[in-house]
Amino acid sequence: MKERWQEIRQAAMDVLKPDKKVLEHGLELHRDSFVFDAYGFSPIGGKNAPRLPEIIASGAGRDELICTTEEFSINAFFDTPENVQLLRQAWEFAGVDATFQNSGLEGNDLEIMLQRLSFYTYLTDKLDDFYERAVFPEQLPGIKRRGHKALYMTTNGVPLPTKLTSTADALTYIDIFFKLGVRMMHLTYNRRNLIGDGCAESSDAGLSDFGRQVIREMNRVGVIPDVAHSGQRTSLEAAEISSKPVVASHTAASALSTHYRAKHDEVIAAIKKSGGYVGICGHPPFLERSMDLNAMLDHICYIVENFGASCVAIGTDNATPLTLAPGNVVKPQVRPIWEQYWPEPGAGYEKMTKKLIENGHSVFSDHEILEILLFFSIPRKNVNETAHLLMNRFGTLKGILDADVNDLCAVSGIGLRSALLIKVVSAISSRATTDKTDRRMSFTTFDTVSSYLVNLY
Repeated sequence: MKERWQEIRQAAMDVLKPDKKVLEHGLELHRDSFVFDAYGFSPIGGKNAPRLPEIIASGAGRDELICTTEEFSINAFFDTPENVQLLRQAWEFAGVDATFQNSGLEGNDLEIMLQRLSFYTYLTDKLDDFYERAVFPEQLPGIKRRGHKALYMTTNGVPLPTKLTSTADALTYIDIFFKLGVRMMHLTYNRRNLIGDGCAESSDAGLSDFGRQVIREMNRVGVIPDVAHSGQRTSLEAAEISSKPVVASHTAASALSTHYRAKHDEVIAAIKKSGGYVGICGHPPFLERSMDLNAMLDHICYIVENFGASCVAIGTDNATPLTLAPGNVVKPQVRPIWEQYWPEPGAGYEKMTKKLIENGHSVFSDHEILEILLFFSIPRKNVNETAHLLMNRFGTLKGILDADVNDLCAVSGIGLRSALLIKVVSAISSRATTDKTDRRMSFTTFDTVSSYLVNLY
């Protein structure tokens, strides 16, 4: 594995191309800092759990297969001293001191969320001469002095009971999971839930009334609201109403990426105002552009230059596998869990364009027509918010078509490509009106000349 890690480091050096002085200074800063991954996974073992063949043969379902695989890769893999040593080497090679550890499967199901949380809780108990489970910030300096690594627990959802009997009962489990050590929770995953809209939904409805109560309870208890997988409006409203910092722990900047997991400038600004941060992730499809380390640095630099260094973090959202051995157990095909909704970006607008072809424009509102147009310049992002911003700024579709390119580009979410597309549509509309006027006009009076000139300009 060490050879593989060296190859990865060299690939990074080939991108960065630092001279000796810059490299030494950077390594010095890294060594003297407390390095915290804003959202990630501690290194994990292999996926060849010894019990898999047995439970597959007995007809185990999807959730049992997931649970068995995770228990092995998180816990049982580290039963041998050799693998524990490999774990220590991975952390030291990375130079990371702590991570917000993904310790709850996507969703709001209490029973499912408790499984992964129990695995990581047990891991910190089992390897207590290396790991410490942190629950308060003031613990971190001591953990570093002792040469240990800190896991700060976070979950991919807000835990909710299966049967909802009252709002108070539904909110109870935020405090319970806080007492179990969880300090950050996703408000949504990609789908809509009782709290708000996820980022993959074609709509962008924002927080529900219950979602606002969830934010207040998280503020009261001391759990950080994480909007990494939430829709733009849900993210914005969460940051605006929260009395404590809100974060997007592993995301990207939509100014540089059209992926629906990226955040608009308006959202980033609201997160900054709340006192939170935006963590740039390490997933190439979310970053787009060159889809490598350069792209990741582009997103980090964009946040620094436009919102300040205190607003940006690195949330890798990646787990280092400590074995490259492929899984040799053939698992049955199972459907992904409900929350793992990853539609092809832009699918919602393709349905809208089909509806336009079949029914004409009269079935759409002005902002929906504008959304369809923007889809062709921003094909893989929810542009609902951008369409509303344009309508609010210029009042009408005609006002938008008549607007100057620079004024269009001043609207959040509108780049030069979108502005030029709008101006091309404006030119086509103007030409079409002129052609229609040319066919019917006869310049016999002053009024007909005036009418022609008004249409032309």
